[in-house]
Parts: sequence; C-alpha cells; structure tokens
Amino acid sequence: MQGGLNDGYRPSGDLLKDRVILVTGAGDGIGRAAAVEYSKYGATVLLTGRTKSKLERVYDEIVGLGYIEPMIYVLDLAEVGEDELMQIALSIRKDLGRLDGVLHNAADLDVLTPFEQIEQESWERTMRVNVTIPFLLTKACIPLLREQKNSSIIFTTDESANKPKGYWGAYAVSKAAVQNFAGMLAIELQNTSVSVNCIDPGATRTEMRLRTHPGSPIKSYPLPAAIMTSYLYLMGPDSVGVRGQVLQAAKWLEKARDDRQS
Repeated sequence: MQGGLNDGYRPSGDLLKDRVILVTGAGDGIGRAAAVEYSKYGATVLLTGRTKSKLERVYDEIVGLGYIEPMIYVLDLAEVGEDELMQIALSIRKDLGRLDGVLHNAADLDVLTPFEQIEQESWERTMRVNVTIPFLLTKACIPLLREQKNSSIIFTTDESANKPKGYWGAYAVSKAAVQNFAGMLAIELQNTSVSVNCIDPGATRTEMRLRTHPGSPIKSYPLPAAIMTSYLYLMGPDSVGVRGQVLQAAKWLEKARDDRQS
C-alpha cells in the first residue's frame, strides 16, 4: 500500500488475496462495481441479489476477466427471513471456511411522494430491506467475521441520513437508522477484529440516481467503478483501526482529481 486514503492511496494488487467478501445488491450499479473490484484484488466474492440473471451477468464478467470464481445467492431481501440468513452463514462456513467482509449495498426506494400518500406496505418494505435485513445479515455473519485477524463491515448511507429531505419517506429515515446502527456497532465491536464503517457514494451514474433525479446531468456524474478506492480501502487491511467513520466516496474522488491537477 502507498499513501493514505486522503493522500494518493494506491492499493497493492493482492490487497484482498484469500479473502471472502459478501456483497448485497451485487447485480448492478455500485454493488456490481464493488464485486468486480474486490475480485480484481484477489477476493472470492459472494454475489447476492434478487434477480438471478443480473447476478449471472456479473458472475460471467468476473470469470471472463480471469478472477476467482464468485458464488451466487439469490435473495429477495423483502421476503427473506432470519433463519434463511443464518443458513447462508452456515453454508459459507461449510463451503469456504471463512468470511472477511460484508458490503451492505442493497437498498429499496419507492417513488418520492408526500408522507400522507405513503402506503404502510411500502414503508415497511423499505425499512425491512434497508434496515432490518442489514441487521439480521450482520447478526448471522458476525461469528465468522470475528474469527479473522481483521475483517470489515461496510454500510451504505447518503446525505439524507444527516440532512432531512422532504418527500423521501422511509428511504431517508432508513439511511439515518443505518448510519446510527453502524456507529453503535462500531462501538460495540471496537475491541474485536471487526471494523464497521459507512460509505456515502454521493452522486453517481446509477439507475437509482436517474430515477430520483431525472433532470440532473447524469452523464457528468462518475460511474460506480470510479469511486471504488474507498470501498477497497475500508474492505482491506490498510484501514485497520479505522472505525465508525463515514467516507464520502464521490467527494474523495473530486479531491484526488484536484490533487492530480495541482
């Protein structure tokens, strides 16, 4: 490794060698980019998502690039229960013998609307996918993560966690809850080998961004692959000792570009 995250961090090519990393929402967008990037740096990646065909495309991409063959877990996070998540953790132990990291990337976002028009079913679905499932999946995976010399849990947040935004409903509430949960977990696990942090990806060129900001200059935003340095940093051993932080991925990218131009 050369440099810290704020001064030209360049991960070594074998940063994640022999590591096993689970990525939720791995079928497209940031989850897909993270899965490919983690594979590039030597990890065995566990791809989870709702749509099998999307996961299979990511699988084919990773294998086609000559990286370690990933594994696929098709999960509808709105429907999956705690017992099934526990079984997945058991199968990871049986098949791979270890787990070194979890990236909680999957998220549910309904239409932006005044709160009076939000249906209870929609509210509960978003809170389940964005808050309850990360809680249950983390709970299932903690025993495996504790066994490693250093392991990492990354939660995904955004500006709505700290800056209230009208019409964003359960999504905004869920991000505030997730960020608070991550901070709580970081404190509870501070004397263990498990690091817990958040990443705010910022404005990136994703399907969700296009849906929520239809009039925005989407082509001017960075692609998910361009913001992966912070995802690598927090998932690898170079970030040991970094706990309870919220990294601004897009802002860091802007700083790195400015530094290169200065």
